[in-house]
Parts: sequence; structure tokens; C-alpha cells
Amino acid sequence: MHRHYFAGGPFGIIDVGRWQGAAYTNDKGAFSYCIAAAKFPNGGLVLFQNADHSWLIGFLNSDWNLSERSLPIILTFDGHAQFEVVASAREKTVVAPLSKEALGALRKARLLVATGSKRTIQFDLAAAGNVVPTIENCVNTMNAKGIAAAGDFSKSSDSKSSDSKSSVPKSSAPNSKPPAAKASAKSDDDVTETPRRGEVTGTGFVVSKSAQIVTNNHVVKDCVGDIHGNIVGQASVKLRIVSADETNDLALLQGTKKFKEKDIATIRASAVNSGDQVVAIGYPLHGLLTSDLTVTTGVISSLAGLYNDTRFLQISAPVQPGNSGGPLHDASGNVVGVVTAKLNALRIAKATGDIPENINFAIKTGALRDFLDNSAVSYSTAEPGSEMKTADIASAARTYTMLISCTAEIKNERK
Repeated sequence: MHRHYFAGGPFGIIDVGRWQGAAYTNDKGAFSYCIAAAKFPNGGLVLFQNADHSWLIGFLNSDWNLSERSLPIILTFDGHAQFEVVASAREKTVVAPLSKEALGALRKARLLVATGSKRTIQFDLAAAGNVVPTIENCVNTMNAKGIAAAGDFSKSSDSKSSDSKSSVPKSSAPNSKPPAAKASAKSDDDVTETPRRGEVTGTGFVVSKSAQIVTNNHVVKDCVGDIHGNIVGQASVKLRIVSADETNDLALLQGTKKFKEKDIATIRASAVNSGDQVVAIGYPLHGLLTSDLTVTTGVISSLAGLYNDTRFLQISAPVQPGNSGGPLHDASGNVVGVVTAKLNALRIAKATGDIPENINFAIKTGALRDFLDNSAVSYSTAEPGSEMKTADIASAARTYTMLISCTAEIKNERK
């Protein structure tokens, strides 16, 4: 639907950090939307919420080709949550619809990278998580009370609209299988869509004799009911979530079985270097590939992730959905990272015309150790020693690498 932006207004004030905006009416004088914009060195970022509660994101002064009728853009939040949107050009602004799932990712993200038309721009999302409820408050107030109620929307934005209840979707890294039972999901355009339920799997590894297990937060955060852990050759055990770090995508699970010192992972105490050999171990595509753990090898390609995010290592070891949360080892068998994501090659290819190869990521042990320290976990560390054969590293990892599975709410990403 064509919309005449800035037809009437501004009404009221939105002022959160560097984000400023107001409410506006259409050319008939009826409330239309609330908007907030922030200026960055590489352009401006705009967030809209319409009167019908739908969201839009806009990019000002970008160097994208605005002559294109529509522009596919890949939005990447904090280096791992990715969404494809189709934007349209309006004067000097590129505007795209923003799904509830993408909005949820934006609320919690620190960095947004937008890739389109073979160009990339990035934004430090200053106070974006705070401006979203302020915009929602603006829309709710204007819908309920009209233009006469316009004021400083930033002062009374604690109440959240129904949009704010949506959760961030899992990244593409965990493996998920649709349930055999009939799903109750509605159409993709229905804002009240009910997520379907299915089995999701990932990987974890034991870090203490007290049966504490590390995995990715996105592997378990949408689980409903019991979470199960399986070590090869052992009976399944029930796990519970003890703590989680959404920013660094880490979760700590608690089991019941006690482990011997030799049967837990050892975390490397010193830093790694670019070019170091690494071994990734996990349960990729469980149920489609082998039910046994899978071993892949590669090198540390970079000491930073997407757009110099120093929380991550970039690795060339192949990983697939289901590897998430698994241990990344050095040549001595010490854990040097937690596998977290792979770059979505098809989406990047659509946006840039090039297919990336062997670009995968792992969370560094610095973030992992901080997380374990904050969770009061007693774990083992070691300096690198003599080089081990890959087969020996895999054999040792069999005692502590765990298949993580649960029934979870699976949300459909918009294509």
C-alpha cells in the first residue's frame, strides 16, 4: 500500500539517546504511524510502526542503487541472526518491512549489518532496544486517545504492546525437524501466527565433574518440555537450563550424572593464533546424517567475526545445522571455542552476487570463561601441549560431547 510519509505532523516527541521522532497523520488527518530516526557516520537509520502495528525499517543516505524498483537486503544482527527483506526506494530512503522476529533480534542487538546491491553498511544500534517500546507507546497512545494526547512518549513507554512479547527466532544453526502431527500455524502474513512445534537438535559439551554442560543459547531457548542430552553409548538424561547469556549466545545446562576429571572438556588458557589447526566436533543434521558425532577439521581464518566482532573466531572447519554449541578444539585437544553459526551462503549470494565458502564462526573462550565464572562453574584449563592426532582428539571428545534435543517452538522466517 502506498503511504504518504510526513503528511501531517510532527505530533508529540520521541527522544531516546540519539533516536528522535514523533507521530504523524496521513493526508486525511487520521493517525498513520510513529517514527524515530538516528544519525550515524555512514547514514541514518529509521524505525516506523504503523497504526496497524506493522513495522518498517528505513536507511537514509545509503549508497545503494535507489533506481532499483525493489532491493533485496540481508539484515544481520550481532553476526548471527539473519533476515532477508525486500526494500523499496522512496526519495532518498530505502524502506523495508520488518517482521516480528527481526524486530525481536533488533531489540537485543548491538550491531546491525545491512548488505544489499553488492554494498554493505553497518550501524551501532545505540539505544535501539529502548526506542522500540517508546515507538510502541506512541502508537498505542495515538490509537487509543488521538492526536490530542500527543506528548513526550519517551516518559511513559514502560508498558509494552503485544509486539514486544515476541521472542527472537533461533538462528539457522540448530537442526530442526517438522512434527508428524498436523501443525496449527497460520499464514506467514498473519501477525498472530502460531509457531509450530518440532524437534530441534544441537550440540553441547560437559565442562565440570558436576555435570554442567555448555551449549548455544539459541539451541535451547525455545524448548518446551524436557531437554535431553545424549553421550554416545550412554542412556539419555534430562537437562535443565541454569543460566543463559543471550548477547554471547551461551547457555549452561545441568545434568544429574557425575563425571570423572578425564571425561570433561579442558578449556585452553592462552590465546590462539590465525592459522592454528582446529577440530570441530558435534551432531550436524542429526536424523539425516549419521547418529554418531561428526568430526571436521580446518584452521582459524581470523581472530574476529563479522565486521571485526572480536567475540568470535572465524574458522574454515565445515559445520552444519546441529553443530551449534559444540566444542572447537586446538591440535592439543583443548577447547578453544564454541561453534555458533555458519554464514548463510545463499542469502549473501543474493545480496552480493558471490557465494562465500568455508566461513563459519565460534565464540572465543574469553567469553566462555567469563560466562562460566559468572555462573560459578568449576572448570579445567590447560596450556597447549604436544600435538594429537585428529582421531585421538575425537576419541577423547566422545566422553563429553553431547547431543542436545528438545521439542521447541519453530518460527517460520519470512523468505
